[in-house]
Amino acid sequence: MGTRLQGSVPGYVVTIGPCDATVKGALKKIPRLRLTRFGIIARLLKKVWPMTHKTVPNVVELDAIAWRILECLQHNARLSFAELGRKVGLSTPAVAERVHRLEEAGVITGYHATLNLAKLGLPIRVLVRLTIPGGDVQVSRAVSAIRELPEISRCHRITGDESFVIEANVVSIRHLESLIDRLSALGATSTSTVLSSPVERRAYHAKEMEAFTRNTQP
Repeated sequence: MGTRLQGSVPGYVVTIGPCDATVKGALKKIPRLRLTRFGIIARLLKKVWPMTHKTVPNVVELDAIAWRILECLQHNARLSFAELGRKVGLSTPAVAERVHRLEEAGVITGYHATLNLAKLGLPIRVLVRLTIPGGDVQVSRAVSAIRELPEISRCHRITGDESFVIEANVVSIRHLESLIDRLSALGATSTSTVLSSPVERRAYHAKEMEAFTRNTQP
């Protein structure tokens, strides 16, 4: 879990994401629902009930204050507890306890600095689709190799003909060629260069999540 930082300088983001569930003292995997694609998956912990959450199977339905906390932290995760408390109408100890319980529940999974990689010397972002021949053994070996490549910032295993979609950042075309050569040793590659990112990162809000749920109901 990331350490909370004090101050009000933007550029830090809060991550909402998947986790396991603790049910009656046993650690169990949560089956994924359609709702989880939007990143709201939580552990069902006994101590989460003081947050006045309502629950449906495998999903924690947050109350208005919890959602307001998430919205504020997604906008600026460097808010101090005192500042956050003023925004949501809670005392500093009360909001600190709320955030702690959101972390325990796996709703908040971390706090991260957002970097401008071009200013760090990595101006070229690419998406590489990688197709792995063979079965689970080859895929497992590919995953291990991909994790060792420092240029790769994200990797998703996907459905369809390809096995993975990889996001990477490189210094130059020559650097890209070297990366593709290393990935080609794992399988067939197809590469696209990112020209721009109209949606770089999206914050989620209670009204949007409610709309998603309504739209996916039969």
